[in-house]
Amino acid sequence: MSLFSSRTSRRPRIVPALDDADLARALRQLNKRGAGSGRAPEVTLVATLLEEAGDDWDRRSHRASVLAEATAGTGLASAWLSREPDNADALVFHSWVGVMRGLRDRRAEDAAQLVNQCHRAAEISPADPTPWVVLLGLARVERYGQNDVNAIWREATGRDRWHREAYVQMLAYLSPEEGGSSASVLDFIDVVRTRIPANAPCAAIEIAAAVRQYQGLLAQGGVRAMTAGQLWEGGQIAAALEQASGLWAKPGFFQHAAAQADLNVLAYALCAAGRAADAHHVFQVLQGTVTPWPWNVDGPAVQRFEQHQAKAERGRQGGIGGS
Repeated sequence: MSLFSSRTSRRPRIVPALDDADLARALRQLNKRGAGSGRAPEVTLVATLLEEAGDDWDRRSHRASVLAEATAGTGLASAWLSREPDNADALVFHSWVGVMRGLRDRRAEDAAQLVNQCHRAAEISPADPTPWVVLLGLARVERYGQNDVNAIWREATGRDRWHREAYVQMLAYLSPEEGGSSASVLDFIDVVRTRIPANAPCAAIEIAAAVRQYQGLLAQGGVRAMTAGQLWEGGQIAAALEQASGLWAKPGFFQHAAAQADLNVLAYALCAAGRAADAHHVFQVLQGTVTPWPWNVDGPAVQRFEQHQAKAERGRQGGIGGS
């Protein structure tokens, strides 16, 4: 994968497609043509890109989520569904756009319709976990009860056990920021951490949860913010970070579509833990590819990325971790 190529270092920039070159080209074409019209060429472009992913559920999910976010303010999803009302991809994509809008607006337009579309897509393409992953996203908006969410979770992971987006959606649903609790997050991580293979698409979920917890402590201010860095000292989180720092950036270790997003999380966590020098290699591998989260919590993402990258370079040159 191009993630570990020897490209010349680039200026940091947000790249929604990450290292998916076909997705990046599609986004450029949609931007150039104007996806808002929902014309046939734009619909075909999105449909073809998802179809080409085949049963690579990880790649399909990455493409669908990026395209849904990119076109959430347009009529493309509705145009596609009106043209092909029995197409599973069209049904799921329309629902995913609805969930994206719901997460943005904190309410879903016609949630019942989105549910029906996902169930219809699941009937048409029963092996595909994507409809169930979209329902996990809808559960965040509608704040489904835990039993209902667990049932959806079993459907999604029963089809793709290590589906990254399923884990991301479940973590968000359980988080205190969205009506869950820190205890619920810890219980979830305790259950899954020992089962997940080290190089699975969802392998970053434990460190992502720790980053969320760390940022939550900083947001509280006062003593909690002052002592937030202690989260990374000793215990399971420190062990997980140590393992990740030694493995994730190795050539070929990660193969999933959102590997660069997970490396952003690792670089942030290492810097937060006062291990900026150890983050230097991760920044090198990223070659300036920035994801909005986790960098955008306390400022513009690219600016914060650049600041930490510079600190990592200084730490490497000085032979110390820095903080």
